[in-house]
Amino acid sequence: MKAPYNNKRRIIIRYVVFIGLILVFAACIVTKMFKTTVVYARDWNIKADSILTKETVIEPLRGKLLADNGTVLAANMQFYIARVDWNSEGISQDSLAKYLPALCDSLAKFEPSRNASQWNQELTSAYNKINQKGKRNQSYRLIKRLLTTSEYKRLTTFPFFNKGRRKSGLYYERQRKRSKPYGSMAARSIGNVAESTSRSGLHGTSGLEMALDSLLYGIPGKAIKQQTNSAIINGEKVPAVPGYDITTTINVDMQDIVENELYAMLHEAQARWGTAILMEVATGEIKAISNLEWNDVAGDYIEGRNNAVLGYEPGSVMKPISMLVALEDGIVQGPETMIATGHTWTYCGKNLTDHYGDAQLSCEQIIARSSNIGISRIIVRKYGDTPGKFRKRLEELGFFEPFNSGIGGEMQPVVARLGNTNADRVALTRMAFGYTTLIPPLSTLAVFNAIANDGKYVRPHLMKRLSREGEPDSIVPVTYIRNQICSPQNAEKLRQMLHAVVWDGHGTAHRWLQDDRVEIAGKTGTAFTIVNGQYSANRRFAFCGFFPYSKPKYSCMVLLNGGGRGAAASSGVVLKNVALRLYARGLLDNKSDYVADAATRNNGKQPTNKAKIYSSSAKTLTTDLGIKNRTVLTPPKPVGSGVPNVIGMTAREAIATLEQAGLGVRMRGSGYVSKQSRAPGSQFVHGDYITLALSH
Repeated sequence: MKAPYNNKRRIIIRYVVFIGLILVFAACIVTKMFKTTVVYARDWNIKADSILTKETVIEPLRGKLLADNGTVLAANMQFYIARVDWNSEGISQDSLAKYLPALCDSLAKFEPSRNASQWNQELTSAYNKINQKGKRNQSYRLIKRLLTTSEYKRLTTFPFFNKGRRKSGLYYERQRKRSKPYGSMAARSIGNVAESTSRSGLHGTSGLEMALDSLLYGIPGKAIKQQTNSAIINGEKVPAVPGYDITTTINVDMQDIVENELYAMLHEAQARWGTAILMEVATGEIKAISNLEWNDVAGDYIEGRNNAVLGYEPGSVMKPISMLVALEDGIVQGPETMIATGHTWTYCGKNLTDHYGDAQLSCEQIIARSSNIGISRIIVRKYGDTPGKFRKRLEELGFFEPFNSGIGGEMQPVVARLGNTNADRVALTRMAFGYTTLIPPLSTLAVFNAIANDGKYVRPHLMKRLSREGEPDSIVPVTYIRNQICSPQNAEKLRQMLHAVVWDGHGTAHRWLQDDRVEIAGKTGTAFTIVNGQYSANRRFAFCGFFPYSKPKYSCMVLLNGGGRGAAASSGVVLKNVALRLYARGLLDNKSDYVADAATRNNGKQPTNKAKIYSSSAKTLTTDLGIKNRTVLTPPKPVGSGVPNVIGMTAREAIATLEQAGLGVRMRGSGYVSKQSRAPGSQFVHGDYITLALSH
């Protein structure tokens, strides 16, 4: 009879204990709430304020670099990394297997580095791979390269992937990247960007990107945490100011011409590297600049270091600069002034020789024949007793002033400060014709440009205009290092001497650079390179000049290191071909002449002017349009996989086909693709380069 009582008692005890625990737990909660809201309220409010008042940096949008006509040379672009979440809840092995053949066919066309069978094997293996936690890969990277917006959208239309993320697992990660639409064209001058260890965001590390970083980067903004009903978000406190869009002086067409001509000559002369700069005489605008050097890994010439602004012994292109000093100082009066030279000359115990010397030469002949003795004798007439004053005279002319051209890594000329010893006097004679100095090609070009510009020493520059968000801000004006580096009369005398280098029968460039379409004036220069402190057999070949002679519009400097051709036959020919290409396109204040342009590209041979049409259109065009003088092109035969066949395509068609396949493209020449460095159908790794030879 006591059992029910005992059970009831136990039940009551349990309830009491349970309720007691609840009350204790509730008391703890109330106590904690009291401490939080009353006792420690101040501390918690401070912590909340610290979170809500903490500022974070908003990175500004980096400005674009533009060509002189507004074409984009470098800009921030949005790219996508395509990934697949194989652990997605909607994916099943049956559905994947059903669509896999069609999906692999589409992927093989989209990314032909793998054929359909290889894609099938790759995707099947990726799906079946289970990690140690028993899960499939949630971030499998489908395509190894970055995809554009249009490419990713195309990917989402493929079989299986068109079912959406939940059922296919396809998703993307956004990535912003600094892109150069023209690839390697002027790449070294444009420069690169990278994350900085000392500052947040992307900053320039070379070229224009570095030189103009403060303008391109913009002004960072500030964001602060804000409490909403559902979360704490970043609220904009101070908006970021985007960087300036900078319009450069680079002309895309001229850049293409200069790069192609330099590239072709490097191959022909088998030189180690080369640099070329094209500048507008009146304004100092650098219209094209190219730096190419041999790369053993690539097996080709690629954009190299910016040799255009690095110092080298210039050789005889220094002689017109020395002659400029002589004319301005009244040491000589003009081209007709005669100087006793001879074939050998001993000065302060050191001998100089001239291979093509004479008993006496005029100043014009000294420049035309490149007489070391002649220019040395002229300079020592005034500066032999005080050699150090020659450098001081160059300094007075503004020769050592920085250009601030916008090119990263720009160096100033290095000319030794000489004393009054015999060794200094000997050094002065060598200095007069370009040895014992380090002068960047751009500095040499600036002086030659002044000679072409009636003595106006205009500052070379790469920046033309600033704008922000499409609104013009400021125009960079033409500035001068000196209003006059020499008088207009002396500039005219120097132009006459430089004209003789090409057009006099004894001039060092007369065999190579004469052409009635464009009259060129300039100076050759050769210098032996120094290896381990000693002059080696390797030489640098330079030509600096301007054209057209009667009314100079452009000046140009070309420098090649190594090779088996002389200065006129290598660097001079590059300048000549650039001039003829500009003439052919009507860029020298003349009417365009594409026949001349074609002749230039074909080594002087006149083209047949036959219409070029594909065989599929030949009958129709011949019948309907009466085109009889024609060359019928056979479309390239397609290959199943590997490197596409682009023989016979135009440059535009070939680039589109090869880049879509995942190859980088380099070209030389113009017209239609006649050769490709990688055989059609051969295998390649995504990102490899292929070189195309174009001809007419």
